[in-house]
Amino acid sequence: MNKHVVLVEDETNIAEAIRFLLSNEGWRVETLANGSNAVDVIRNTGPDLVMLDVMLPGKSGFEILHDLRADPAFDALPVLMLTARGQSRDREMAEKAGVSRFMTKPFSNAEMLDAVRELTAQ
Repeated sequence: MNKHVVLVEDETNIAEAIRFLLSNEGWRVETLANGSNAVDVIRNTGPDLVMLDVMLPGKSGFEILHDLRADPAFDALPVLMLTARGQSRDREMAEKAGVSRFMTKPFSNAEMLDAVRELTAQ
């Protein structure tokens, strides 16, 4: 069975590029462009990985991460956070909220695929 990722990214070009790369690696990619219902989608689908943009309409990546980590069922779910704002304050906030890995845009395809592989290695 394919691994499943929920990608919450409002920039269409980035979402499509990630979908293309992960699909070629055998992933089933579900994309959301708005953070408002992301937690419900994640709870209902039980993905192997979540990729979150920080700045999203509806609900920020930090809020989504906080809600997920507050639920014991998603305590160990790998979450890769993506942001165009690579400030240390954002990284610190993400780490305190329980992010598994933090990447600053732009990132290389190889870097993103390596992060996904490391986070989902069994």
